Amino acid sequence: MVDALSVTQPFTATDQRRCIAIIQNVVLGRTDKVQRSPKMTENKGSSIHPLRSKFIMSRLLTAFAQRLLWSVTFAILLTLISSMILPGATWAASSTLGVDNGHLSFCPASNNCVMSQNADPKHAIDPIAYHIDRNAARETLLKVLSVVPRTEVIEQTDNYIHALSKSRIFKFIDDVEFYFPPNEPIIHLRSASRIGESDLGVNRRRMEQIRLALRDLKI
Repeated sequence: MVDALSVTQPFTATDQRRCIAIIQNVVLGRTDKVQRSPKMTENKGSSIHPLRSKFIMSRLLTAFAQRLLWSVTFAILLTLISSMILPGATWAASSTLGVDNGHLSFCPASNNCVMSQNADPKHAIDPIAYHIDRNAARETLLKVLSVVPRTEVIEQTDNYIHALSKSRIFKFIDDVEFYFPPNEPIIHLRSASRIGESDLGVNRRRMEQIRLALRDLKI
């Protein structure tokens, strides 16, 4: 019996070409793998990159939306404030302030003034009564005005005090007046904004705070 392994087949030119083709395929196959590796890495990187891009874009859009929302909110608030305060643009002329024939100036029709003399219900406020000497009451009132925030006395006589109060943010000016009529132990009041249609109740609250301060000092 002949051993099959001992049988040698002639190595023909066809066999040679087949071997060369196999070797080339293997080598080329390995070379392709080596060449594909960077591409695969690049592809993997490119598969991660879009995710990061989407995340960054989402953060940017969120930040932009938040800033836009704040801007719109601020614009709306500013518009509301302007509509309540600025549209009338009614200035109080300083020449109309003071005491004329025993009376302070009348309030304008706008809702940014209060006074204690002959005022309609919308603008009316009670005068401040005192039970001490008139000059002592006047000096006490001046001391109180000196501690009222953003308020400065610009004129004073023996029976009249004129102060200016400024708003905290926009620095709008209110004219604050006090009149001590003769033969009456009371102080008449007037407080009015120089511009606008509404003061959101600021002038009335200021006068009531001054009234409480004077009451605590037992005038």
